[in-house]
Amino acid sequence: MGKVISFSNQKGGVGKTTSCVNLSAYCAAAGKKVLMIDIDPQGNATTGLGFAKSTLKKSVYNVLIDDESAEENILPTAIENLFILPANIDLAGAEVELVYKRGRERVLRNALESVRKQYDFIFIDCPPSLGLLTINALVASDAVIIPIQSEYYALEGLTQLMNSISLVRQSLNKGLKVEGVLLTMYDGRSLISRQISAEIRKYFTKKVFEIVIPRNIRLAEAPSHGKPVMLHDGKCMGARAYKAFAEEFLSKQ
Repeated sequence: MGKVISFSNQKGGVGKTTSCVNLSAYCAAAGKKVLMIDIDPQGNATTGLGFAKSTLKKSVYNVLIDDESAEENILPTAIENLFILPANIDLAGAEVELVYKRGRERVLRNALESVRKQYDFIFIDCPPSLGLLTINALVASDAVIIPIQSEYYALEGLTQLMNSISLVRQSLNKGLKVEGVLLTMYDGRSLISRQISAEIRKYFTKKVFEIVIPRNIRLAEAPSHGKPVMLHDGKCMGARAYKAFAEEFLSKQ
């Protein structure tokens, strides 16, 4: 049975999509069969793997709203063992349309039942909000990875995010766990980065991954080429960090 993990943080710009795409890619490169689900209407994870979301006919929207099976909307990617359930432009209206569906919080969970056994890991890239799409992802998940930028504002939304996870756990998904916290956009030369990192490690203790993701130009460029960083520049500092993160993640499974 594949383990389902959401990447969630209601604050945008924290490296959530970058982390989801690159962990998916490196786990696939390590021989794991991986499905990445893009449930963010911005569709950045979809374009980050080389798909033009404006032209896609198959998408997670069809699964959530049109009751199509997940299997018939999954696409192979350029990386062996890595598959995607993509987002397209229709997903922008899904948040409102889900309101009227029966069992609206469990639509994605129910849809994944038929494909979970086919994958080692299913990673979900959530929107930077705590609406029905994110709730669907959290209800469908066994665990959540929280990417946090090593800057002051990142701490502000943390309590709200943990409260939301707690509420989902209480009423909709008792088994939901925090898989770990990933520090992103880290600058070891910056005092504030080091201070925030220390605060986060103090707050989450052993839940924080040892590997931190640095700021890196080549890493930032990769999505514009529609590639994970391993295909854009596999030797850059950002690629080495995500490879090490994937190794740390897999060592804990």
